[in-house]
Amino acid sequence: MQYTDMAAKMAEGNGFIAALDQSGGSTPKALKGYGIEDDAWSTEEEMFGLIHEMRSRIISSPAFTGDKVIGAILFERTMDGKVDGVPTPTALISKGVVPFIKIDKGLEDEANGVQLMKPMPTLDALLERSKALGVFGTKERSVIHSANAEGIAAVVKQQFEIGQQVLGHGMMPIIEPEVNIKSETRAECDKILLAEILKNLDALPEGQRVMLKLSLPVVPGTFDPLVSHPKVLRVVALSGGYKRPEACAELAKNKGIIASFSRALLEDLRAPMSDAEFNAALGEAIDDIYKGSTQKVAAAATA
Repeated sequence: MQYTDMAAKMAEGNGFIAALDQSGGSTPKALKGYGIEDDAWSTEEEMFGLIHEMRSRIISSPAFTGDKVIGAILFERTMDGKVDGVPTPTALISKGVVPFIKIDKGLEDEANGVQLMKPMPTLDALLERSKALGVFGTKERSVIHSANAEGIAAVVKQQFEIGQQVLGHGMMPIIEPEVNIKSETRAECDKILLAEILKNLDALPEGQRVMLKLSLPVVPGTFDPLVSHPKVLRVVALSGGYKRPEACAELAKNKGIIASFSRALLEDLRAPMSDAEFNAALGEAIDDIYKGSTQKVAAAATA
């Protein structure tokens, strides 16, 4: 797939994006969920080796194809590794799956009800390397904890500034200002976030487009103006801590939004499974998330 083919698949493809980008502090938790305890490794290299084996098993599975999984977000070490003897992005592209790379380096401490992204001084070099490997786009995450207008404006401003840097390298940014689903002011966060994103989208130069990765809104349909916006290639949703059945049910209420799930995709996978068991569990998860992404329910039916 060339860039134009990947862009077309992202804009129009039926399916969802698999988030395989757990990094740093979230890796032990991901491994524990997979059935591998902390005492299974003694060095960071061994830990990342184990998570790469898990991701390789997922990508190599016959259940994991571009028919339903149209994209996958990778951690930098996963991108630099190999699957079945070829670079991970190449393995994905050969299956019809568009590769993305997680570029943020974690979050700053909370201020004004939000967590901004930490500085990324080596981003240009990472983007050059990623593009050379055939990676289509990036993903960068901030977190919103409360309905603080100043904080949310700062999050969106930073996200779009990084997005411009990504676009400058000929890549597609997935802008991810996550709203904490446990926030007591979540519905108000959604409203403020929508207004700030629309403001920044309208300021984009003509011809530029971005993708958005958002928490599922409290009120279904809240993000409809983003789904239909001419400067948005696609809106995707994170599971945000929901278990898969609830995440898929909430997703189905929001037309035009597809999944970009991590925990909800991986929650039933375990290291000791036979290949047949593993592939069946992964296939079931993929089918559930595909359905939530492509078979929408009318808003009236969810009232």
